[in-house]
Amino acid sequence: MLKIVKLAAIAAAGMMLAAPAFSQDKTAAKVNGAAIPQSRVDAMVKDATSQGQADSPELRKGLLDRAINIELLSQEAVKKGLDKQQEFLDQMELIRKSSLAGAYVQDYFKDHPVSEDALKQEYENLKSKLGGKEYKVSHILVASEEEANAIEGQLKKNAKFESLAKEKSQDPGSKTTGGDLGWSVPSNYVEPFAKAITELKKGQISKPVHTQFGWHVIKLVDERNLNVPPFEQVRDNLRQRMQQQAMQKMIADLRKNAKVEDAQ
Repeated sequence: MLKIVKLAAIAAAGMMLAAPAFSQDKTAAKVNGAAIPQSRVDAMVKDATSQGQADSPELRKGLLDRAINIELLSQEAVKKGLDKQQEFLDQMELIRKSSLAGAYVQDYFKDHPVSEDALKQEYENLKSKLGGKEYKVSHILVASEEEANAIEGQLKKNAKFESLAKEKSQDPGSKTTGGDLGWSVPSNYVEPFAKAITELKKGQISKPVHTQFGWHVIKLVDERNLNVPPFEQVRDNLRQRMQQQAMQKMIADLRKNAKVEDAQ
């Protein structure tokens, strides 16, 4: 049912945005005399393939069947007057606005494409932030400096780090694994934590480190050279990331220049 509703929304949006062209569009099928334009089925195919499905005669036949089902259901809805209900009208307006917003974003990136030079520069910037090493780290997180100092004292008396982490750590994500945070680069952590990691040698345990999350006792389990994926391998992800950033800035600029008033 959810897929039918989604496809109905796609079809409805397509009708709103391209209705004038439908009179000259090829007809994919007719239901009780009502034509299903080929462009509507094509929009459904485009949506399906964008989500990873392979374009094939079987896919197109299945989507045409869905379009026929949608047409049948929509005809029944009109007979009952559901198309006049305010909830439906509000949903259709939201679909129209969302489709227009999507069309604007696509048009924006036609005029403001992310260049190959910009992608390569971003790649180099990220490489420099990552550094040349990654670290395997464990930690014990507690609420106070007093608790952290007590744990440091126990560790100096040869208490097992993993056992203390399971017993005392307040980090639910690593507590059950003895404080293990896995492999990562320092830039993925908040600054005091990241700095402490880079100052430790393999096997060493830090003095208590304070962050906004509490007090940490950190153990550097291991370190290794970082193998950064080649540019060609991450190009598409970088493009998506930069487009997302550009879109956020574009929207922020629009909001800054718009008069937005909250209803009282």
